[in-house]
Amino acid sequence: MNQICIDLSPWVSNRNTQSYLEIIKTALQENRAISFSYIDRHGNKTTRTVEPYQLVLKSNHWYFQGYCYSRNDYRLFRLSRMTDLQMKKDTFVPRAYQKPILDIAEIVETLQIEIKIRIHKSIMDRVLDFCAYEHFTPDGDEYYIVDFPFIDRDYYYDILLSFGDKCECLKPLHIREKIKYKVHNIVALYDN
Repeated sequence: MNQICIDLSPWVSNRNTQSYLEIIKTALQENRAISFSYIDRHGNKTTRTVEPYQLVLKSNHWYFQGYCYSRNDYRLFRLSRMTDLQMKKDTFVPRAYQKPILDIAEIVETLQIEIKIRIHKSIMDRVLDFCAYEHFTPDGDEYYIVDFPFIDRDYYYDILLSFGDKCECLKPLHIREKIKYKVHNIVALYDN
């Protein structure tokens, strides 16, 4: 009997990811360069040709590290930001390379603070993805006060906003005010 099942495919995803994984795996095995269009986190689109060296699954996202010809350096590319992936016919001689640094715990520690949020029990499972149950204190029958790890960056505000009206930031005040500002901008977007 198979008692362990590991299924890395997300419930909903970019449909290209699985086919791109197969192309990159083949390119890795055959030492063939790949080309693709890449959209960076700011929305800028560039065309890249890269020697692939390693596939990486980090925090539910697939990446690959490769030597980028246009940057003359190693880069880590997120598969979901790629389009038009093609494997080149020519092969390359693998370079000596350094694996990407994926453990950024020390950097995060210097930036991270704990904020207090009040959450409805219906989103507890989602909040547990970010902090341990020891950080939860019951607040009546329906709510919890949570010491939530937070970095003052858009990504973390987006996490809190994704909890919708089931989450309220209690403190610190400057984080609470910034969330109010973001919510105001969302409301203004829908009022137009």
